[in-house]
Amino acid sequence: MTDMFDIPELTSIAEAKPEELAEMISDLEEYRERIVSDTLAMAQRAKIMKSQALANLEPNLAKIDATLQSLRQQQSKA
Repeated sequence: MTDMFDIPELTSIAEAKPEELAEMISDLEEYRERIVSDTLAMAQRAKIMKSQALANLEPNLAKIDATLQSLRQQQSKA
């Protein structure tokens, strides 16, 4: 499976302009919110406990959060 974080834009964070960093952060925050919302909606339809659905999602959320932290650090340096 391809890691969704292996995208060219994120491999050159150091070269990104402040506007590009802000856009990446915004897009990634929206994506994170959407997958949590979609996962919880699917869990409800499938009658899966919310905690179980979020536990399964946690590794992906951790990657997203780490990427967001990296982007925000780079943005603060710009």
